[in-house]
Amino acid sequence: MAKRENFTAGLIAKLQCAPGKMQSIYWDGKTPGLGLRVTVGGAKSFIFETSLNNKTLRLTIGDVRTWPVGKAQAEATRLKSLTDQGIDPRQQKVERAAAAAAKLAEAKRQQVTLSDVWPDYIKARRPKWSARHTKDHLKVAQRGGEVKKRGNGLTEPGPLASLLDVKLSDLSGETIAAWLDKEAQTRPTYAALSFRLLRGCLNWLEAEKDLAGLVPAGAVQSSKVRDAMPTKTVKDDCLQREQLPLWFAAVRQQVNPVQSAYLQGLLLTGARREELARLKWTDVDFQWRSMTIRDKVEGLRIIPLTPYMAHLLSSLPRRNKWVFSSPTAATGYIAEPRAAHQRALQVAGLPHISLHGLRRSFGTLCEWVETPTGIAAQIMGHKPSALAEKHYIRRPLDLLRMWHDKIEVWILEQAGIEFVPVQAGLRVVKQ
Repeated sequence: MAKRENFTAGLIAKLQCAPGKMQSIYWDGKTPGLGLRVTVGGAKSFIFETSLNNKTLRLTIGDVRTWPVGKAQAEATRLKSLTDQGIDPRQQKVERAAAAAAKLAEAKRQQVTLSDVWPDYIKARRPKWSARHTKDHLKVAQRGGEVKKRGNGLTEPGPLASLLDVKLSDLSGETIAAWLDKEAQTRPTYAALSFRLLRGCLNWLEAEKDLAGLVPAGAVQSSKVRDAMPTKTVKDDCLQREQLPLWFAAVRQQVNPVQSAYLQGLLLTGARREELARLKWTDVDFQWRSMTIRDKVEGLRIIPLTPYMAHLLSSLPRRNKWVFSSPTAATGYIAEPRAAHQRALQVAGLPHISLHGLRRSFGTLCEWVETPTGIAAQIMGHKPSALAEKHYIRRPLDLLRMWHDKIEVWILEQAGIEFVPVQAGLRVVKQ
């Protein structure tokens, strides 16, 4: 066009690329900055051109087949308004796209549920956890309804099952308190454990850039949650001195050798149930009478291998690397000794005593032989309770052994077990 003419549909249809050129540009006489680009191949597109910050700015509006003249003129007018204000339409487009993407991402973020992040939390923290702690996280969040691997029936949902599909943004103090109150009615101890694990997860979320801020602030610290927390009761189940004969007789006669040795080991060492269950043959030194326990406080602790305990271990089958092996357990070591212990308690006519109660019993029975508190604590793997204990007093194994042997002898005497160590090994003299 030799001069600007007002664009019309008819005019647009007639305009062609000038001969000998790759493209020609025609300008609208009505709308400033609006042009039509026609290529040698016949393609036609509306463009916008103006000056911004002393530089030429050219943008493609769109193909004439999808942009009617009136719509293209309106778009050119909008772009001209922006550039007159010093706004670069390209930058604005990028910012709008970013804002839209952020809005979409935030919308998706707001839909994230507890079940979406729980596996990621376990995966991230697992290297720092014990096997038992990891197992607890898996169990409290199981949905249930699966066929039991052992026994009949289906698995029960874990305490957190009802929260798994709740959006993180809905995990308010009121929601958590209502859940906790309901769970505490039927399984208060398990509910309290589940809450502590949930709290750990929610605290972890706040340190994750993509997940921070989703959970309402102060949800786990709210007064409603504190009020719903089950009252923590001090457990005091433990064997009394006069119960030892009945307990030992039942445990030694009513369960298989591995379970029997394991249960007696809990009482005679004060070890935690999982610590002793995961004892390997390489952790036992029969020559120098020691056992290496992998604990949750210091990672490793070495305790004496007392004579009667050595006798129990030496009689066990060496089926795999685990001392307390189990051919049916997936782990290869004893998995669920509680049922056997409960049967023994019933046979003996004794009240319920948990496996942890056996550990507690060791600490209590130590007092009968006036064992120094620090000695018993070091054998059991308790955290040091005083500054001096923590930084200065680490008793050598032979000192621990002197006291531990004395403790074992006293317990066996009270149980009515006549025990005679011999050079070639150990034997139990039946009465």
